[in-house]
Amino acid sequence: MNILIKPIITEKATADADLNNRYGFQVNPKANKVEIKKAVEATYGVSVEKVRTMNVRPDRRVRHTKTGVQTGKTNAVKKAIVQVAEGDTIDFYNNL
Repeated sequence: MNILIKPIITEKATADADLNNRYGFQVNPKANKVEIKKAVEATYGVSVEKVRTMNVRPDRRVRHTKTGVQTGKTNAVKKAIVQVAEGDTIDFYNNL
């Protein structure tokens, strides 16, 4: 099971990384905090102090078209905010 899917690189997440040393990841919905902590430590070589998780609900959309009403939704995802130890950093841009 692949725990870490992708890092969250937004303006808000980058500011949180610079100020508070917290990094965001999109993770597998079945992963728990212990598994996320071990995966981040193994992948990036940092020591993790705290892991916060959140389940993001799917967005529902309704479109009115010529053929009728089209309904749909996006996928539900799980996000993790990882607090790393003081002095440790994660560089997402080193292997572009």
